[in-house]
Amino acid sequence: MEKKNFTSNISTKIGADEAIKKISNVPGWWGITFTGSAEKQNDQFIVKMSGDSFFNFTVAELIPGKKVVWLVTDCNMPWYADKKEWTNTKLIFDVTENNGVTEVNFTHEGLTPDVECYKDCEPGWTHWIKTSLFSYFTTGEGVFRPATK
Repeated sequence: MEKKNFTSNISTKIGADEAIKKISNVPGWWGITFTGSAEKQNDQFIVKMSGDSFFNFTVAELIPGKKVVWLVTDCNMPWYADKKEWTNTKLIFDVTENNGVTEVNFTHEGLTPDVECYKDCEPGWTHWIKTSLFSYFTTGEGVFRPATK
């Protein structure tokens, strides 16, 4: 049976070029410490979360108004047995615009239900895409803390 990568999608009434620009402004929607740049192909950036965790990314592909692909070149996830679990995975944002509505289809290629972090990463990515990125698209502000029940 084929392993299914994590996916999430949102639709909004901003242009595809603006969506790509906003995705590339990582601190605007992903509540993390960010250094580097994610604005053009081959840019490199680092995301830091708590403690000594980090994720190094390279913008592997950037097609204005269409697609962004970030390759995880290195990482440290100290809370998992495989601290490098995201290394060589890809974060893919496919963008399509039709009749004034832009859809973003997000895939974390390599994040499948059989990897250790999936149980934590699935709700995390669902929040960052469906809540925070969507809010950033529509209000200009990301939502950095998941709503508590």
